[in-house]
Amino acid sequence: MASAMMPPPSRAGSRRREAGDNGMMHDDEVHVATSLVSRLIAGQFPDWAGLPINPINSAGTDNAIYRLGGDMAVRLPLRPVAAEQVEKENRWLPNLAPHLPLGVPVPLAMGMPAESYPYRWCVCRWLEGENAVVAPIADLEHAATALAQFVSALQKIDSTDGPQPGTHNFFRGVPLASRDAQTRAAIASLHGMLDTDAVTGAWEAAVSAPAWHAPPVWLHGDIHAGNLLVQQGRISAVIDFGGLGIGDPACDLMVGWTLLSAETRRKFRSSLSIDDATWVRGRGWALSVALIALPYYLHTNPVLVSISRRAIEEVLADHAS
Repeated sequence: MASAMMPPPSRAGSRRREAGDNGMMHDDEVHVATSLVSRLIAGQFPDWAGLPINPINSAGTDNAIYRLGGDMAVRLPLRPVAAEQVEKENRWLPNLAPHLPLGVPVPLAMGMPAESYPYRWCVCRWLEGENAVVAPIADLEHAATALAQFVSALQKIDSTDGPQPGTHNFFRGVPLASRDAQTRAAIASLHGMLDTDAVTGAWEAAVSAPAWHAPPVWLHGDIHAGNLLVQQGRISAVIDFGGLGIGDPACDLMVGWTLLSAETRRKFRSSLSIDDATWVRGRGWALSVALIALPYYLHTNPVLVSISRRAIEEVLADHAS
């Protein structure tokens, strides 16, 4: 769960990685500060040197985000796994964006390692809007339809030569069964924090659903409130394509449980052309990702913890109904 492009500092997020901030979420994070971003821009994109650079509060976990001037954002990976995403997004997002009904962060330029910063990085077009974490969506029924249209449009794009699941996208889109051991380990680690018997039952029901055997389709891989922008109460953009890849479409159904209510989740499903097995696997994806994220980010990222807790509650209620 990372952030591709976020609103200004006063509008979003749970933390900001800046000088004096030692609240790292990962052991392999590198430190990024405004002074470094300024040197990188000046050294590689001198036409943009001198533009204001402001750090962005973000609940994202893998990238530091800075606003550059009024209409651009700089996104810098903080760890090796996130660094794998830069080239992928620069290659594919310009091709995907014209086919999608919501705004997406289109890269403008790719920077290279320099100034002791070890990774490639990118400059993207700024997307207006408030993050859905802090600007609640006013009409969830409209959101359900808009998200279904986005997912459907993404899946219809030719996936030939698209990136298969791997470390670059946290293995989003792999067969759900491949997450069994990791998910059960997460359940065990949460003993005493939730009803592990109920969670295990919901997981076993999902992981036993028939697997996906059709050709792989395009996936965003991480649709939840932290990766949505809102204008006038409605979703205007989907951000953070670090999970981009091709695979089982069930992965992109997670938003049904991370964001939507029971009623609007039904609207979301009815607007999609999916079978029962894919829907059940989607519920399993929502549960698995939430169970693994909850203990990992328990003390470092309250936004992702809240999203994870909600997803678990929604899945359990759905499974029990």
